[in-house]
This record gives sequence, C-alpha cells and structure tokens, in this order.
Amino acid sequence: QVQLVQSGGGLVQAGGALTLSCAGSGVTFSRSTTGWFRQAPGAGREFVAGIRQSGTHTYYADSVKGRFTISRDNAKNTVYLRMDTLQPEDTAVYYCATGTGVILSSLRRAEQYPYWGQGTQVTVSS
Repeated sequence: QVQLVQSGGGLVQAGGALTLSCAGSGVTFSRSTTGWFRQAPGAGREFVAGIRQSGTHTYYADSVKGRFTISRDNAKNTVYLRMDTLQPEDTAVYYCATGTGVILSSLRRAEQYPYWGQGTQVTVSS
C-alpha cells in the first residue's frame, strides 16, 4: 500500500530555515503530482507548494513564493520542502500528499490528493 513518511520540522526562530522530507513507498513520485500543505490551529488545510511528474514544473502559494523550494530526488523517491526566511505565520502542521490523477487545474486543492503523510509540526518563534 502507499505510505508517505515525513521527517524534519521542529522549532526555529524567525528568519531561520528548515527542510521537510517526504519519503514514499508503494508510489513513484516521478509518476505523481506531489504537494505540501499546511494547517494552522483553527484553520483549513492550505496549499503550500506542488511538483508535477516532470519534476521541472513547480508551483507555490503566494505567501511562500521566493522563500520555500519544493524538490524531488527520484533515486530516493523523496520530496523535499526547503523553507527559508521562516516567519511566525508559517507555524503549522505540514503535510505532504501525492496522487497520480491530480490535474493541473486542481493541484492546489487538498481533496484531489488521495495519499497523505502523517504531518509534522513546524513552529516559528518571533
């Protein structure tokens, strides 16, 4: 079965950086669209970044564009989210998600992704 295992995250001061990892089994990321989402307390799940099967097409929420970078290592079947210049408003639980049937127009919609990681907490202190 498909399993996404996340690692990384933690507590960092404002202006700092973190990298999240999402390792897949039972799924090949190079044949899927993979996204990162986040959910702050009391809020809905928000799209952060996405990467298409090609690996060369990446997409970002306006709030993180220029600060976050999504990438993929096909040999390790792992997707990463590098987060730079973190701000307190980036505090949330971060999730990776993947699916083979995610179309471009729906890439930012959480309900399009059938498989999800367990989530990892990112806390940015001011």
